[in-house]
Amino acid sequence: MTPILSVKDLAISFGSNHVLRSINFDLYENEVLGVVGPNGAGKTVMLDILTGVLKNTAGTITFMGQEISKKSIYERVRMGIGRTFQIPKSFEGMTAYENIITGGVYGAGMSEKAAAAQAEEILDIIGMNEHALTFAGKLGLLDRKRLEIGVAMASKPKVILFDEVAGGLTESEIAGVLEIVAKMRKLGYSIIWIEHVIQTMLKGTDRVLCMANGVDVICGEPAMVMSSREVEEVYLGVKKK
Repeated sequence: MTPILSVKDLAISFGSNHVLRSINFDLYENEVLGVVGPNGAGKTVMLDILTGVLKNTAGTITFMGQEISKKSIYERVRMGIGRTFQIPKSFEGMTAYENIITGGVYGAGMSEKAAAAQAEEILDIIGMNEHALTFAGKLGLLDRKRLEIGVAMASKPKVILFDEVAGGLTESEIAGVLEIVAKMRKLGYSIIWIEHVIQTMLKGTDRVLCMANGVDVICGEPAMVMSSREVEEVYLGVKKK
């Protein structure tokens, strides 16, 4: 099977600080790949590279058969790469509905009418119909996280990068996020999901990749990876005898 996204020997340095040394993984269609690792492992930096915010100093990124390392942020969005952020970046003076419409118009180049129709569908997927006309700045944390996902979906991506969408949520709220992910999997999205909440990695992913010290440490079936010696040592800080 050919991966939809392939990362080989990805690296980035800021002067003498080698944040990523060699990251390697493949993402397949309709797959959720979880990413874990200690703080400072370079997880968000990796997402910034994949979306074009930062430029890798070495390695390759192949998306749908094309090497995209030199593509702009705009080009990558139009090709089908979307993302969320740790701190939601919605337009607080606009309603949830308007935020999603904006994502469709400017992210996917849709007409306002088509983007509005799509926004209604997305609001249903993310469970925000009741808050469609609420200003984003008035939403609680869970709904701001949901809206982040909705805006990312509005650009019609093939791959969505999640940056801690479950961070700061309660156990019941996390269950709501897992429901959204389950719906997205049925719709055919491929997802790379950075998270510190272990429950999400065990229940919401197909495979989990662990990063540490700028390299990929282990990748495989979620339960196997999360119980592995490598993850216990580099992520959970437990030394096995």
